[in-house]
Amino acid sequence: MGKGKLITYWIATGLLAIGMLQSGIFAVLRTRQWVDIITPLGYPLYFLTILGVWKILGVIAILVPRFPLLKEWAYAGFFFAMTGALASHLAIADYNIKGLMGPFFQTVFVILSWYFRPASRKIAGG
Repeated sequence: MGKGKLITYWIATGLLAIGMLQSGIFAVLRTRQWVDIITPLGYPLYFLTILGVWKILGVIAILVPRFPLLKEWAYAGFFFAMTGALASHLAIADYNIKGLMGPFFQTVFVILSWYFRPASRKIAGG
């Protein structure tokens, strides 16, 4: 793997991990910001705990060495969560840039991190 690809991987993965860890912790803590985001979308508050715990576990999965199948699941979960967040906002006609940019950029970081991950972090033959 070239140095540029490896740098791209670690920048995207770092930004993904920071964003998911921060939002996961705030979701588990049910901060006012997260309650204000999820309530208009129609999701119950307990959804924050479920989503937050899975985000935190997903960050651990993509950062620790080995376990390539677990990493694939974590990337898929992040992708579904972020595109689901985008779709949820758009479904209720919430076009607030602040509400859309977080999920949009996190989706970009998921894709970049997954695409540029080193061979040691991929499923053999994949």
